Amino acid sequence: MPHQVLFIQGGGEGAHDEWDNKLVERLGRELGPDYEIRYPHMPNEADPSYARWKAALEKEFGKLDDGAILVGHSIGGTILINTLVDEPSDLAWSGIFLIAAPFVGESGWPSEDIKPMCSLGKRLPAQTPVYVYHGSEDETAPFEHVGLFARAIPQAVVRRLTGRDHQLNNDMSEVAADIRRLG
Repeated sequence: MPHQVLFIQGGGEGAHDEWDNKLVERLGRELGPDYEIRYPHMPNEADPSYARWKAALEKEFGKLDDGAILVGHSIGGTILINTLVDEPSDLAWSGIFLIAAPFVGESGWPSEDIKPMCSLGKRLPAQTPVYVYHGSEDETAPFEHVGLFARAIPQAVVRRLTGRDHQLNNDMSEVAADIRRLG
């Protein structure tokens, strides 16, 4: 049975079908047939709402088995990690992967519906590995946000990727290698 991967898209008009689909396709090629990637459309992608996306994520979690892998890009990663701490699941995740996710809180982005993220690490399942990736040439979510995540989730493996943009230049090799290392 293939490993389940849930990939949560970023926000913005056309993000699912014009941008993040390239990340999903590349990740699928990198991982190969032993992995099944679920890539749902999130509601109103042009104007992401934490409440709507959280509800959609919880439905998606209900379709997964223990050991599933969670990947979130951009605001999808921010909403994913907050959903996991706000509504802990009964499922055991194999890993959580955040790609170019904006940090909400002090020195990060403000949000009216997402709580500041300063102590995420203490509220995540201790046994679940967390990986954070950010490109140095990201013009959407500032590169400094990766350091804010590193402080908020001290147990996270942080990958600062030189010369990569918000879409990691559509290169998912590091993410795929880390997912495969989970076994």
